[in-house]
Amino acid sequence: MRLRRIEEEFAGRVEVEWRAFLLRPRPDPRRTLDQSRAYTQSWLRPAAEPDGGTFRPWATDAGPPSHSVPPHLVAKAAATLGREAFDAVHGRLLHAYFADNRDITDAATLRAIWHEAGLPAEAFARAGDPALAAEVAVQHNDAVQRGVTGVPAAVMVGNDVPVLGAMPYETYRRWVVRGLDGRVS
Repeated sequence: MRLRRIEEEFAGRVEVEWRAFLLRPRPDPRRTLDQSRAYTQSWLRPAAEPDGGTFRPWATDAGPPSHSVPPHLVAKAAATLGREAFDAVHGRLLHAYFADNRDITDAATLRAIWHEAGLPAEAFARAGDPALAAEVAVQHNDAVQRGVTGVPAAVMVGNDVPVLGAMPYETYRRWVVRGLDGRVS
């Protein structure tokens, strides 16, 4: 993942904070499986890039996810256990959706991802914490106010203009270097 590479390259100088942006804030009962399959064909463009990640257009009869809130709550719950727990769940959520075509709004799927990340089973209940739901809403609304319309989107502290869309690694890198006033070691 490009932003994780940025964080590694600029260790100690850049820290990525993953924040919520809800592509589908509410379930849409009119959205069909065929519509979702057609939409996921757009994933082939980033998949074709050398470091674009793993994407597979929706090929199963499961799902697709009905809305964005449940996976965000599970990621926030993992974050309460620490950065490593968040990273483990976050990566698995992305892979489950984009590569494995798993419905990441399904409670059983979310529990399975939690288990796959090796997190304590009893801590999964944190995903039901109303404070986490409020945090997701605040972060989503903040993103909307900043002009975010989709993902990925990146915002640098001190620069309120978001970088929208999946950019090549070198584009993110130049942006970070400029944000660090060109001071790169």
